Amino acid sequence: MTALRQRKGGRGKEPPLGAEFQSQQSNCCSDHHPENILHGDWSWGVIIWTSVGWSVSVGLGLLCCIYMATLHENDLWFSNIKEVEREISFRTECGLYYSYYKQMLQAPSIQEGLSDLIHDNLTESKRTINLLQRMNIYQEVFLSVLYRLLPIQSYLEPVYFYIYTVFSLQAVYVIALYLTAWLLSGSWLAGTLTGIWYILNRVDTTRVEFTISLRENWSMPFLALQVTAITCYLRPQLTDLQQKVMVWLMYVTTFCFCLTWQFNQFILLVQALIIYSLDCLDFLTTTQVTTLYLVQVSSLLSVWLLQFCNSMILGSLVLSFIVAALFIRHCQSGLKTGSPLVRLGRLLLHSAMVLLLTVTINYLAKKALQLRSDEHIFKFIKSKFALGPTRDFDASLYLCEEAFGLLPFDTLERLAGTLLLYPYILTLLVLSGTLAVAALHNLSRVKGGAAEERKGAVEGRAGALRPDVAYNLLHTLFFGLLAFSTMRMKYIWTGHMCAVAAYGVCGKELWTLLLSTLRCNSKVLLRLVRYAVPLLVIACLYYKFWPKLMEELSELREFYDPDTVELMTWISTKTPKRAVFAGSMQLLAGIKLCTGRVLTNHPHYEDKDLRERTKQVYQVYARRSPEEVYDIMKAMGADYVVLENSICYERRHRRGCRLRDLLDLANGHIMDGDGENDQDLVPATHPRFCEEVKTDAVSYTALFTRTFQNKTFHVYRVKKKRKKSTKSSPEPSTSQQQDQAL
Repeated sequence: MTALRQRKGGRGKEPPLGAEFQSQQSNCCSDHHPENILHGDWSWGVIIWTSVGWSVSVGLGLLCCIYMATLHENDLWFSNIKEVEREISFRTECGLYYSYYKQMLQAPSIQEGLSDLIHDNLTESKRTINLLQRMNIYQEVFLSVLYRLLPIQSYLEPVYFYIYTVFSLQAVYVIALYLTAWLLSGSWLAGTLTGIWYILNRVDTTRVEFTISLRENWSMPFLALQVTAITCYLRPQLTDLQQKVMVWLMYVTTFCFCLTWQFNQFILLVQALIIYSLDCLDFLTTTQVTTLYLVQVSSLLSVWLLQFCNSMILGSLVLSFIVAALFIRHCQSGLKTGSPLVRLGRLLLHSAMVLLLTVTINYLAKKALQLRSDEHIFKFIKSKFALGPTRDFDASLYLCEEAFGLLPFDTLERLAGTLLLYPYILTLLVLSGTLAVAALHNLSRVKGGAAEERKGAVEGRAGALRPDVAYNLLHTLFFGLLAFSTMRMKYIWTGHMCAVAAYGVCGKELWTLLLSTLRCNSKVLLRLVRYAVPLLVIACLYYKFWPKLMEELSELREFYDPDTVELMTWISTKTPKRAVFAGSMQLLAGIKLCTGRVLTNHPHYEDKDLRERTKQVYQVYARRSPEEVYDIMKAMGADYVVLENSICYERRHRRGCRLRDLLDLANGHIMDGDGENDQDLVPATHPRFCEEVKTDAVSYTALFTRTFQNKTFHVYRVKKKRKKSTKSSPEPSTSQQQDQAL
C-alpha cells in the first residue's frame, strides 16, 4: 500500500578462588579492563586506555544513532513531507502507540491527558478502557511530559523529539553490547568489533529505521544494559558495595525493559531458565541465584503496580516458575550432595517437580484471575509445533506471517558475509565444550560444606568457565534457539551474537587453546594475536563495506502513498469527529493517529475480547450475508466500514494463509481457488461481502452506502436503520448471536 520511490533531486568476604584462577584474572585485568579503576588501579596507562575505550564506545553509539536517523530520513524524505504523510509512515501498531504521544501533547494539561488515557473511549467503541493498564505506553507518556516541560517547542517539532529519542536508544544499545564484550574479553577492541558488526548487520540486528515506535525498539536497549549488569555482577573480585550497585542496576534496567514491552514475561522466562540451568550445573552460588530471581520478580511486580494491577503479569509463566524453583530448591537442601549419578538423578527429579509445580501454580493463578488474555500466544505455540488445532483463527494470523516462521537460511548467509558467523560458531563450540567439561566436574565434585558453597562454580583450576561467560553462553544459545524457531525473535539474538563473536576473537580462551594445540603458546604471542586479529578483521570490514555504506547513504527516496493520504484527508474533513470506523487492525491504527476517530478494533492483540471483536469485524472479507455484516457493525457501533482491495483480493500470501481463507476456515466454508479442502468444510450460502457490496445490489445498498472510494479503499456508511423491505436471516449464526450479545 505504501510505496517508496526514488526522489527527484570476586567478593571481598569470600575465600580465595585458587591461585591459577586469580592469576588468570590478573592477567585479564592487566590489559585495559574497565574494572581496573574500580579495583583502585589509577595508573596513567589504565586511565588512558580506559578513557579511550569509553570514548570509542560513545563514538560507535553515536555513529549507529546518526546512521539509523539518516537512513530514515533518506527513505522517507521525512523533513519535507506533509504531517499526514509523516503520521502514515508510522505503520500498523506503531501508529497506534504514537497516537497516544500526540494525544497527550494535545491535551489541555498533563493531568487531563493522563485522565483521558485512564478512561479512554476512543480506542474501542462502546467501551471505556484503561490504556495504561492494557498497553505499554508509559514511554509515550514520559516523552510527552518531558516535551511539554522542556523549553524546546520553538525549535524542535514533537515528532522529531520522539524519533530522535528512539534513535538515541540505539546508541545506548550499541554501548551496552560494547561493554558486555569488553567485560568478557578484557579488551575494548572486542567492544569496537561488536559495534561495527552490529551496524554492518543492521538488516538482522534492528528494524528501528522503519518501525520506530515498535515496543521492542524501546525495550531492547534496556535488555542489553541488563545483560551487561548481570555480566558485571557475576564477575569475581567485586566488593560488597559494587555488588549492591550492580543489583540496583539490574533492577532498574529490568524494570525499564518490562515497562516498555508487553512480551517482557516471555523474555524473562527464558532468562529464568538460563539462571535455573546455571544453578543446576553449579555455576552460581545460592546468593547469586536468589538475587537474580528476586530482581526479576521485583521488576515485574513494580510494573504490575504501575499498570494498575495488570492480571497478565500475575498470571505469567515466569512468576510461577520462579516461585516453584525457589520453593523446591528450599525443600531439597541436599540437592548438590552425593555421587555424580545420585546428583544427576536428584537434578532430574528436581526439574520434574519444578515443572509440575510451575504448571499447577500458573493454572491456579489464571483460574483465580480469570485470565485469558495471553491464550493466543499458547495457541500459536501449540499450532506451530503441531500440538493443537491448526485452524484457530488467532493462531493462524501469526503462523501465516513470515516473521513468525522459521529463521530463513539467507539470514545466516548475510551474517557470514560480514565475517560474523564463523567466529561466532567457533566461539560457541569451544565454550560449549568447556561448559560441558566444567559441568561434569561440578557434578562429580563432593561438596564439603559452607565454605565450598560460597565458592560456587568457579574453581581454582585451569580451564574453569567463569560464571559471567557461562551466563552469556547460555544466553546466546537459548535465544538463538528461539530465533531459529521464530524469525521475529532474531533481533534479541543477533545483537548479543555480535558481542559473543567479538569475545571469541579478542578473548584469551580461544587463542590459548589454538596456540597450545600448535605448541607455540607464549604470553607475547598471545597478546600479539589478540590485538592483531581483531584489527585485521576491522580493516577487512572497512575495505569491504565502507563503499557500500556510503552508497546506501546516498540513495534518496521519498514517501509516496497518495491513496492513503486521500483517505485520511477525507475522513478528517468529511466525517463527524466522533464517527466510529471499522476495518483492518493496521489501517485503523493509522486512522486513530491521523484523524482521531473512534475505532472498533486495533493491532494491540493482548486482550481476548478484542480478538473476538477483530474476528467479527473481519467478517466483511468473509462469505456473509449483508444482514449478518450489518448486525455485526451495529453491535460494534460502527458508522463507517473501510474495505481494502489489498485484503479482499489478496495475493501476498499463499492459499490457506490469505485473510479471506482464514475466515472461511473459521466459518467452516470452502476456500477460494484450486486446491484441497478439508472434508468437513461446506460451500458458503452467500458471496464474499467485500466483493458483492461493490455491485450495488439492492440488498446491500439498503444497509450500506458508499461514501468514498479510490484505487485502494472503499468506505461504506452503515445506515442507521434497516429498511422495512430488508429481511434478516431467519436463523442468525452463532457468531451473529455473539455479536448481538456484545
